[in-house]
Amino acid sequence: MMNRRTFLVASGLTALASTRVFGANDTLRIGIIGAGHRMEDLLDAADKAGPYQLVAISDVYGPNRDAFQKRSNGLATTHLDYREVLDKDIDAVIIGSPDHWHVPMAIDALKAGKDVYLEKPVSHTIEEGANLTRAVRSGKQILQCGMQQRSWTHFRDAVDMIQAGSLGRVVQVRTYWWQNYHRNRPWQALDQQALDWKRWLGSAPEQPFTDEKFHHWRYFSNFGGGAMTDLFTHWIDVVHWAMKSDQPAQAQMLADKYFFDEWDWPDTMQAAFRYPGFDVVYEGMMNSSIDGGGLEFRGTEATLKIDRDGFAVYREHLDEGQNPVLKARSFRDGTISHMENFFECIKTRKEPTAPVETGVAAARAGHIANLAHLRGGHYTWSAKG
Repeated sequence: MMNRRTFLVASGLTALASTRVFGANDTLRIGIIGAGHRMEDLLDAADKAGPYQLVAISDVYGPNRDAFQKRSNGLATTHLDYREVLDKDIDAVIIGSPDHWHVPMAIDALKAGKDVYLEKPVSHTIEEGANLTRAVRSGKQILQCGMQQRSWTHFRDAVDMIQAGSLGRVVQVRTYWWQNYHRNRPWQALDQQALDWKRWLGSAPEQPFTDEKFHHWRYFSNFGGGAMTDLFTHWIDVVHWAMKSDQPAQAQMLADKYFFDEWDWPDTMQAAFRYPGFDVVYEGMMNSSIDGGGLEFRGTEATLKIDRDGFAVYREHLDEGQNPVLKARSFRDGTISHMENFFECIKTRKEPTAPVETGVAAARAGHIANLAHLRGGHYTWSAKG
């Protein structure tokens, strides 16, 4: 007979079993390309996602290669040229390079028969998105985009509520993200003799090394797309997912450089996007971090406010003391679940939680905002070109 204790034990074992993607003999062989700070986070998640062996490491900066080889207990090989990693007997690669390398590296990995975890934004230009999609869909390899909110439990629950109509009609979504880039200065001294700057540049125009470009490459147009492809990309992916619409017709951008004059992209910005039947707004700056980042889905019946810590739902026509009517907290970093999903898809060959089209659409929205910024504050986009 099933009593309370046996029920709890059985339920607990079932829950634990559901988090185990592989058995002891199913260890994945992984290579990494771009061994920087973000790769540390990704491998921390991989450590909890399932058994894997770090086989090969590529980075153009020697100390980065050495640090990750130490992490592998000295077992992984190290390489300056990422293509040597693709020649190894590995199942998949995790790519965490600067943005301008994402598509070339991912396509080379797919051609080499490797599955790919590709950090966001998956593309550096709108045109690259089509090339990446074509490369994925013309083969049989798995590509998981680094849009981890799609695997985060409370984000999934929130999307279900929105799509079920719990908020009424949603016609405006507010997104925001504030960070403070002055916090990490001064940087740790860089050994330029251990850096292959020319290889780091890759397809970018030849230019002299600067600490600012190396550390804040996202804010230089040769290498990244600023906050709109770094931060906003995460939130607009949640919007696309919840609202079942991923192609803005137009964008407006009010932005400037108030603190970091050496950057190409603005450090303070407000943007607005027109989607079929609803609008999305974004605001943020890179010299103030109070409030962090999040989204607000504003509906006729209720508003849902969500970030990586959890969400709350506020009903219309209720006294302040009665709201929120529902709250949920995050109990686990979604990057772990996202990596679990990637590992599982390598084994089952099923479609990942964040397939290539989602990453391309999210990056595209950021690119469209940047085009608006470069063209006087407004840009109209058509999927037909």
